[in-house]
Amino acid sequence: MPESAANEKMAVPAPLPIHHRNAAADLRKMRRIITEDYSWSLAIVPLLTDLCLQHIVKNFEHKPILDKLLPKHRVKVLDTLSTSLPLQVTANLISYEEYWRRCCAEHWPICDVSRYGSSWKRLFFERHLENLIERFIPDVTEIRTICEAAELSKEYVKRLDIQQLLPPVKVEMKKEEEVDEVSDEGSEVGGDLPSMDHFDFNLIANSLCGLEELHLVYGVKGCGMNFEWNLFRFTERDCGLLADTFKTFRNLKVFRLHRSKVDDDKARVLIRSLLDHPSLVHLDLSHNQISDRGARAVGKLLNQSQLQILNLCNNNVGPHGAKAIAHALSKNCTLNTLNLRLNHIGDEGGQALSNALLKNSTLVTLYLGGATSCLNPQRLSWHRSSPRT
Repeated sequence: MPESAANEKMAVPAPLPIHHRNAAADLRKMRRIITEDYSWSLAIVPLLTDLCLQHIVKNFEHKPILDKLLPKHRVKVLDTLSTSLPLQVTANLISYEEYWRRCCAEHWPICDVSRYGSSWKRLFFERHLENLIERFIPDVTEIRTICEAAELSKEYVKRLDIQQLLPPVKVEMKKEEEVDEVSDEGSEVGGDLPSMDHFDFNLIANSLCGLEELHLVYGVKGCGMNFEWNLFRFTERDCGLLADTFKTFRNLKVFRLHRSKVDDDKARVLIRSLLDHPSLVHLDLSHNQISDRGARAVGKLLNQSQLQILNLCNNNVGPHGAKAIAHALSKNCTLNTLNLRLNHIGDEGGQALSNALLKNSTLVTLYLGGATSCLNPQRLSWHRSSPRT
């Protein structure tokens, strides 16, 4: 047989066309590269436990289930819950601190939990309520929102530090050409007055009976080019409403009202309501406009209260007011710190206080910097090394 014919019989047949090939028989086409398959997982079927926990998390707002779970499952649910859940659902149900830490971090970038008894839950509820009050505009903001928040916060809020209180929105009145027309419309204008000058704390007082500290500023921070003196007014109506709250805040230990233009009349109204307060130990009325009449009321308060710290820094207290405070100080046995810096007590008032110290045995620290010229300017404060017995 010729060599060419033999080679033709032993030749391999030509490959089939692509559309006639069997893909299952080609190992190169059947290989599976796991790193390229993003849906691949060892857990082909999720555990039933995980499916149940996912369902609980997804429907937590409408059907919260927590107490009946095992501890390890409860932690897993709490670590997965959204921080945007309504407070009506989470306030009294969740005490897990890590959840409230996540809520705080979501709202405020800087949080010092040590100022809140190392409790993230207390930090969240106090700052949340403070923000609502600071943004409240009379007759514009919905009051019910703040009342509901206060009711939910009543077990956790111990201190409120309000840095601003907004006044009502200024309504522009049309100028009338005729004076008679203005007087005729006076009764109608009176009906358009706002219901309150600033936020009324009586609205939430019953919900916060356990409040221990209250810090207030009746003014607007960051007003910028919109500055007006009316933005920094503590009105008579504000004063009366605030004085009424002391009847409910019976556990209040610290009250601070500063930078609010509190004059003698308003100070006397506030102090009158504090005379029989059972818990107040720290009163701060610094940076106001209190003069001698207000100082005499403060002296009466020293005789009838258990105050331990009194701050009247940067007011208008004169020699007569200093004498009234000195007279009360000579009989007082509870006050340990008195701050009268930046007042106008003069030499006469300074001498009266010095004489009172001869009889007083409990005062430890007295600040008189910038208040009198009878003392060495370099000695702006006086400290008793140890109380006399």
